[in-house]
Amino acid sequence: MTNNGGRPDPDQLLARVQEEEAKAARGKLKIFFGASAGVGKTYAMLLAARQQKELGTDVVIGVVETHGRKETEALLAGLERLPLRDIAHRDRMLKEFDLDGALARRPALILMDELAHSNVAGSRHPKRWQDVHELLIAGIDVYSTVNVQHLETLNDVVSGIAGIRVWETVPDRVFDDADEVVLVDLPPDELLQRLKEGKVYLPQQAERAIRNFFRKGNLIALRELALRRTADRVDDEMLAYRRETSVGKVWQTRDALLVCIGPGTGGERLVRTGARLAGRLEAPWHVIHVDTHTSGPEPEVQRQRIVRALELAASLGGETATLSADDLVGSIVDYAREQNLSRVMVGRDHPRRWQPWYRSIADRIGQAAPDLDVVQAARHEDTRQAVPSPTAPSTPGEWLAYLKAGAICAAVTALAAPLADAIELTNIAMLFLLAVLIVAMRLGRGPAVVSSFLAVASFDFFFVPPRFSFAVSDAQYLMTFAVMLIVALITGQLTARYKQHAEVATQREARARGLYEMARDLSAALLPVQIAEACDRFLSVEFGAQAALLLTDAKDHLQVEAVNARPGTAGTPSVDEGVARWAFDHGEAAGLSTDTLPGSPLLYLPLKAPMRTRGVLAIAPRDPLRVQGPETRRQLETFASLVAIAVERMHYVEVAQATLLQMESESLRNSLLAAISHDLRTPLSVLVGLAESIRLTQPAPTDAQARIAETLKEEALRMSTKVNKLLDMARLQAGKVELNRQWQPLEEVVGGALMATDVPLAGHAVHTALPDNLPLLEIDAVLIERVLCNLLENAAKHTPAGTRVDIGAALRESEVEVWVDDNGPGLPRGREESIFQKFERGTRESATPGVGLGLAICRAIVEAHGGRIHAENRADGGARFIFALPRGVPPTVGEEGAVRDEDKQA
Repeated sequence: MTNNGGRPDPDQLLARVQEEEAKAARGKLKIFFGASAGVGKTYAMLLAARQQKELGTDVVIGVVETHGRKETEALLAGLERLPLRDIAHRDRMLKEFDLDGALARRPALILMDELAHSNVAGSRHPKRWQDVHELLIAGIDVYSTVNVQHLETLNDVVSGIAGIRVWETVPDRVFDDADEVVLVDLPPDELLQRLKEGKVYLPQQAERAIRNFFRKGNLIALRELALRRTADRVDDEMLAYRRETSVGKVWQTRDALLVCIGPGTGGERLVRTGARLAGRLEAPWHVIHVDTHTSGPEPEVQRQRIVRALELAASLGGETATLSADDLVGSIVDYAREQNLSRVMVGRDHPRRWQPWYRSIADRIGQAAPDLDVVQAARHEDTRQAVPSPTAPSTPGEWLAYLKAGAICAAVTALAAPLADAIELTNIAMLFLLAVLIVAMRLGRGPAVVSSFLAVASFDFFFVPPRFSFAVSDAQYLMTFAVMLIVALITGQLTARYKQHAEVATQREARARGLYEMARDLSAALLPVQIAEACDRFLSVEFGAQAALLLTDAKDHLQVEAVNARPGTAGTPSVDEGVARWAFDHGEAAGLSTDTLPGSPLLYLPLKAPMRTRGVLAIAPRDPLRVQGPETRRQLETFASLVAIAVERMHYVEVAQATLLQMESESLRNSLLAAISHDLRTPLSVLVGLAESIRLTQPAPTDAQARIAETLKEEALRMSTKVNKLLDMARLQAGKVELNRQWQPLEEVVGGALMATDVPLAGHAVHTALPDNLPLLEIDAVLIERVLCNLLENAAKHTPAGTRVDIGAALRESEVEVWVDDNGPGLPRGREESIFQKFERGTRESATPGVGLGLAICRAIVEAHGGRIHAENRADGGARFIFALPRGVPPTVGEEGAVRDEDKQA
């Protein structure tokens, strides 16, 4: 961008230097971008990382998901991997990226696969791209991967193509702000072949994926989206380079169209013509209006024509802008070169036979920019709208301005008349020029022109001899009159022009100040009511409008009742529930001056935050014209975005507080369980000892006393079992249990569990089905036996006596599944998952004794082994509990019986 002298703008140079300094302190983000899973993004990222490693760069792995692909796993060799952090989530310990560890390690380059990944609740940031942002701020370079369906703006498009909604998304600004994007492309046929060969998913998963998401048509469409999105980014990079280097000529890298509209009635027709041409060329297109202020402010009728034309262009997919400049042709050329638009469309000028010297706008653009193609469209006046002519009679306010101009000239004449004999005529001429200057500053262009002629006429009639006559005694005064008139006209025009520029700058400064104050108020808001009050203040001052803020509830459902007041009360606009829900569900503006239900008196803007839509802002303007036009709409959308960010920030503050409270409560509960359990063990042991002593006393106790002693012992032992479970859960939650992993046969563990539960299972028939090909498992046999005991005791408690309990196991591809079946009443529908939580039981009110910890302990132990556990109802009645353990690779035995542990040898 250059100034009028062709030199770079110093303000932009300073801003560019500051931006480059800020970038130099940040890390560089490189994204490997693909159309879908399986194209080789992670593989390409690891190859690039290994190249950097060979060049001496400190490269570490933060998170890399190989999904079992051998070729990808082979590239991990030799690269340092940062340890993951354990995070407790729903009574489970999950592995997640350790951001603090990465910042402390501070490598030069870190690999962060799957940029759209959602972090486990309790992490510092809810999204991985936010972790990456913090790494970049710390000056660490990052390599990452993302698929096209994970981009926020393309999420709906992809769901419409593939029929599958992807919930993990990345804001487009993260993609656009990346320092480098590498497109990893693979033709659909090759990707399908990789799927069939099992190089993307396991065979069963691959067949299901080919039938659903990975259909060839879907892959072709996703590939086109990825290529187009990459092309758009490359185009943005080219435009940025042109601005940085102040390139003057247009590079015709692709067809692009600029449509220029004026205040005439043919603007909408010109926009439609441009839209058709851009559609045939499949080219981006822009529509601009240049306000030159040549004849004062535009009449309201002309302004409405321009607004309608720009709104039509925006609805047809064009980029719109309103420019303020003195030079019409120069501003058009500068905009075309700045945006690299190679083709300019203007309306054909009407011939002016009485002005043979007049040159059309197309000719002037062609002369100023020979590198631009200029298209002239036929100018047809739009007769569908009965609008007043631009030459309509002036308003009383305009006539009053002209009368004031005449009065100022008369006042100057009356003031100078007594001084006619005392001062020179040149000084009197200066007084009239001063009057013209004052008129231009106060009243505008038109009155300044009139005052220029009045000043020259008054000077000639009242002061130039012969006085009181328009006759001139000396011919030199004719030159004086001409120079005086020219100077007055030029001075008046320049003064009026810069006055209008100052007014425009003042308006823009007021809007920027309003946005700043509103953003400041929103940043300090902690309650929805405070956000609503900030909305009311800003909209009332800037647009003369009232606002109603509709937010979502805990389940992301839109609440119809406004935050700031109840609907229907004074000062709050009445909200149409149907329009508000449409705007929320579709994420688009609705109501006043939109394409959806434009008859509504309110404008509904969705509050789209980075993570999700947080509500709807309903705006009720007193004057609907004040919220119309693309420029005003963009300002309102910017305002709505700031409100959405404030609401989302408030939401995450509440989430953080709730999480902290939950963590503190969990810690307190575990401490309480451990303390109570330790305190109960000693008296329970004493009760068991006393019961044994009663049985052994002499003389022998009576039968009644013996029964009481036996009952006391059984209940004490039962209570001791519950206390042990409390202790086990407390230890597991505190992470104090270390697994004693050894390679064990599953059959021995099952046998030990059956022996330990022979008393509870005495009234049940137990059947085992363990195949002969079960491998050894690397497990803590004592803890896995505890899992089986808890499951067997649970089956004995909740099934009638005489029913059958089955224990089975099966070998899967990468794990071994073990299940326990019963023939009882089954599990309550919908509670198959909740019963694994602490202090949860199968039924809310049950006569079966227990504290609801057995299944929670089972889940904690199984997940500590890297396995999973779940429950389901059997088709023929009863419940089934299934847990799966990783299969692993057991050690081999040599010819002499020595065990060769390959890992230890390595």
